[in-house]
Amino acid sequence: QVQPVESGGGLVQSGGSLRLSCAASGSIFSINAMGWYRQAPGKQRELVAAITSGGSTNYADSVKGRFTISRDNAKNTVYLQMNSLEPEDTAVYYCNAHLRPDSRPNTYRYWGQGTQVTVSS
Repeated sequence: QVQPVESGGGLVQSGGSLRLSCAASGSIFSINAMGWYRQAPGKQRELVAAITSGGSTNYADSVKGRFTISRDNAKNTVYLQMNSLEPEDTAVYYCNAHLRPDSRPNTYRYWGQGTQVTVSS
């Protein structure tokens, strides 16, 4: 079983920074992509940023220029550097790993338990 585990959330003032980390462990043959999603109260979960094994990145328009996603393939770990945080960034942030758990071609998505990010004004 694969389990992504997030860390690094917390409370920060508007304009501040936080760095989230997510390490995927367990039965992993290869990882196609890893990403960060967030869900604010009363809203749907949305993509924040994603990165492929080759390093291609994708960002939500609302975080472009403020957030940076990076990845350490050797450690099966993805990071999200969040700068210039705004109260609208307050949400539970979830890590997602899209991977092959064994040599068969089937791929699956696994979710972390989430980490709370709260930005005060």
